[in-house]
Amino acid sequence: MKLDVIKLDGKKAGTVDLDEALFGLEPRADILHRVVRWQRNNAQAGTHKVKTRSEVKYSTKKIYRQKGTGGARHGARSAPIFRGGGVYKGPVVRSHGHDLTKKFRKLGLKHALSAKAQAGELVVIDTADADGKTAALAKAVKDLGWKRALVIDGAEVNEMFAKAARNIEGLDILPSMGANVYDILKRDTLVLTKAGVEALEARLK
Repeated sequence: MKLDVIKLDGKKAGTVDLDEALFGLEPRADILHRVVRWQRNNAQAGTHKVKTRSEVKYSTKKIYRQKGTGGARHGARSAPIFRGGGVYKGPVVRSHGHDLTKKFRKLGLKHALSAKAQAGELVVIDTADADGKTAALAKAVKDLGWKRALVIDGAEVNEMFAKAARNIEGLDILPSMGANVYDILKRDTLVLTKAGVEALEARLK
């Protein structure tokens, strides 16, 4: 599929042929959902923790005699039934991550790229170059109508462009190896440089 290439000033800079195997698939929500869930679960810290009965700071002395009180039988004050006692089967520190094959992760990325292409939310620019000035880049982004955009460059991100972009709300930039399903779907516009297109095609073959 062919797509127009533009410069940051909005002028045309030719066309680019996009690989149908990456940008021409029929997007499947189930594949995208599984990959996003894998990403978010791996990113979850899993540091939630409560104290169990053996960890709360209470005496283990029996609080009153077993019989003759007219009340229920109890042992230590640390029992879960009491205020301040341990929590029964509460959350513990653990990993929420699970495995997903490399083949499936690649497939998810292809479907994410295809989803953006099909929705008309894919833009290809010549290069992501800037002079390091945030104001100039912010004006260019506003003129192009990008509100929540992700720019994916080649193997490395242009340092001056990254410097200019870091204070612009809603604009993020990643190298091609950092491209992932969650970040692509989260933004309204996906912007690829010509180098980024080539790098993605080489990565996902």
